[in-house]
Amino acid sequence: MELNELEAAIEAILFSMGDAVSVEAIAAATKQDVESTRSCIRNMMDKYKSKDHGLQIIELDGSFQMCTKASMYEHIISITHVPKKHILTEVLLETLSIIAYKQPVTKLEIERIRGVKSDHAVNKLIEYNLVCEAGRLEAPGRPILLATTEDFLRNFGLESLSDLPVIQPETVEDFKLQAEEEAQMTLDLTENL
Repeated sequence: MELNELEAAIEAILFSMGDAVSVEAIAAATKQDVESTRSCIRNMMDKYKSKDHGLQIIELDGSFQMCTKASMYEHIISITHVPKKHILTEVLLETLSIIAYKQPVTKLEIERIRGVKSDHAVNKLIEYNLVCEAGRLEAPGRPILLATTEDFLRNFGLESLSDLPVIQPETVEDFKLQAEEEAQMTLDLTENL
C-alpha cells in the first residue's frame, strides 16, 4: 500500500470510529506493521497541525483519535447547539484527583481520604464519563473499583496517566496538616454548640 493510500485509510478509520482506536487495530485493518502505522500516524499528526486544517489527531494512551481543534470551537458552536458544559466543583475535582492518583480505588477508600461521603461526587463523575467501573475488589462485599476513562485523558489534555503531575512529598505533608487543622476546628465548633 502506498503512503498516500495508507494515510487515506487511517484518516477514514479515525474519522468513522469517532473514538480513539488502538494502533494495533489500525495496523491490522490496513495490513501494516504496528511501528510503520504509528510512524505514519505521527507524520499525519504533524501535517494536521498547520493552520489550514480544522481537525487534528490526538494520542490517548497508545490509541489515536481524530477530533476538531479547540481553535475551531467558535465556528462549530455557531452552527450547532451549545454543548452542555460539565461544571467540576471543588468536591468533584477533589474526588477525581483521588481516583486519578489512586486508581483503581473503591468508594470507601475515597471517603476515607476525603473524610465525607462521596456518593454524589462519584455518581456525577460517572455521569460526565470521567470515571468508570474498573472491576471489583476481591474482598468481602466485592466493592466496585473506580478508574478514570479515556474522556478524562482527553478533557485534561493527557496522553496517559503517566503525564499526571507528580505530587511532592512536602505538598502531601502540607495537605495533611491543613486537613488536621480543619478537622480540629470542626471538632472545636461542635463542642462549643
